[in-house]
Amino acid sequence: MTKRRSRNLDDEIIKQIVELIDGWAGDLTWAKLIHAIELRYFACYTRQALHNHERIREAFRLRKEEAASSRDAPTTRNTRLQIALERIARLEAENRRLSEENRRLLEKFATWAYNAYSHGLNEEALSRPLLEVDRGQTR
Repeated sequence: MTKRRSRNLDDEIIKQIVELIDGWAGDLTWAKLIHAIELRYFACYTRQALHNHERIREAFRLRKEEAASSRDAPTTRNTRLQIALERIARLEAENRRLSEENRRLLEKFATWAYNAYSHGLNEEALSRPLLEVDRGQTR
C-alpha cells in the first residue's frame, strides 16, 4: 500500500506548522516535528521540504535556541498555573519569531526600495494599484 501524497506546503499549512513550533514543549527535532505534523494534520513532509521554507526553518531555529537557553523554565503542580505558564512561553516565542520575521522583511523592503530607486522608479510608480483581473469567459 502506498502513501498518499500530502498537500503542498501553502501559506495556511506553513502558518499552522509555525504555530505548532511556537507552542512546542520539550526537545525539538526534525523527526519529532514531522511526527507531530503527521499526527495533527494527517500530512507527511520530509525534513528537506520543511527546511526549504524560510518561516519554518527560522521558527525551528529560534525555538531550538530558546530551548537551549531556557532549560530552567518554571514548573508548578498547580495545573491551571502550569497551563498559563506554558501559554505565556508560547506567546513569547511567537512574539520573538514575529519580530525576527518583521526585521527580515524590513531588510528586504529596504533592498527593494534601493533597487527600485537605482532603476529610476519612484514611490508613485511603485504604489500604483494593480490592474483588475478580467475573469470573464473566453470564446
